Amino acid sequence: MPALLPFLALLLLSVLPAALAREAPSLQIAPFLSGLEAPVALADDGTGRLVIAEQRGTLRIVVNGQLRSEPCLDLRDRVKSGGERGLLSVVFHPRYKENGRLFVNYTTTRNGPLETVVAEFHAPARALKVDPATEKVVLRFRQPYSNHNGGQLAFGPDGMLYIATGDGGSGGDPQQHGQNLETLLGKILRIDVDRPGEGETYSIPADNPFVGTPNARPEIWDYGLRNPWRFSFDRKTGLLWTGDVGQNHWEEIDIVEKGKNYGWSAREGTHDFKPERGNGPMVDPVKEYGRSEGQSVTGGYVYRGEEIPALQGIYLYADFLSGNVWGLECAGNGQPVTFDALLFKAPFNISSFGEDHTGALYLLDYGGGRVLRVIDR
Repeated sequence: MPALLPFLALLLLSVLPAALAREAPSLQIAPFLSGLEAPVALADDGTGRLVIAEQRGTLRIVVNGQLRSEPCLDLRDRVKSGGERGLLSVVFHPRYKENGRLFVNYTTTRNGPLETVVAEFHAPARALKVDPATEKVVLRFRQPYSNHNGGQLAFGPDGMLYIATGDGGSGGDPQQHGQNLETLLGKILRIDVDRPGEGETYSIPADNPFVGTPNARPEIWDYGLRNPWRFSFDRKTGLLWTGDVGQNHWEEIDIVEKGKNYGWSAREGTHDFKPERGNGPMVDPVKEYGRSEGQSVTGGYVYRGEEIPALQGIYLYADFLSGNVWGLECAGNGQPVTFDALLFKAPFNISSFGEDHTGALYLLDYGGGRVLRVIDR
């Protein structure tokens, strides 16, 4: 009988669901700082400092672990905030230490109707203040409603700037932006801010999927998204993960690939919504969850830090309303999920995750104005 034990153990592992093949890490969250107002994004500037976007229109900087009392950038004179509007993200150029370039995404009514603005600012090396007068608008587009503004910015491993846009708002995608390649709404966009064309603020990368496609915006990288609230690149594999907020029943996690259609508003997750709107083959989410587990997904990061070995390679994401924080592991679209578990429950609304240059992960407490760090228990 003892000789059979290794064989039986292997047999048992072979029939267990793939999602149970890895033991869940034991985690907790530790207070990091407080004193913020409605924080919605956190970024590392590449010099060892963290910068936090407050929805009202201000950036706050953390120096040597201390939150400075004065904003390092104040855009309240131009940001329209409230509900899902406001200053929604900040990202630093990969060569920020040399060129001082940072980018933000915000909503405004400064020129009339509500619009999204992606803007560049410039700061001297290691400056603690950014002059609002250095603003250069990179991209702007109209928002027909006040919600579903997306807002995430990130530089990819390729050096291009990626931009998440919601479907324009209201409910049910009434203007059918998600499946429409003629609009920037309901997409992730990809532009080159380092080599703008003559008289332009950016250029279109030649390998964007819809370059040369009639009646399609060439900025589009993928489409069929409702309100992608937080996407990130896995710093090891380069995979682009996003959480997409659902309509009535399903929240989803997608691994975004070039030119793919993620279904909205023909589908909500893997389920028909208005299938007659479909525009081409659709990619299933790698994960969806229903209303018994939450109602508004907050996308996160794949952990690549060194402090929590058991968490290595696991994607963390959360639900804004329930506070549930899950871990998910998958090698790509169409690949089996090898880990899927509820890791812990936070007693607050998680507006965003953040990642510093070491790979450590943070949670933003929207209502409490705090930043907390994910640590080993």
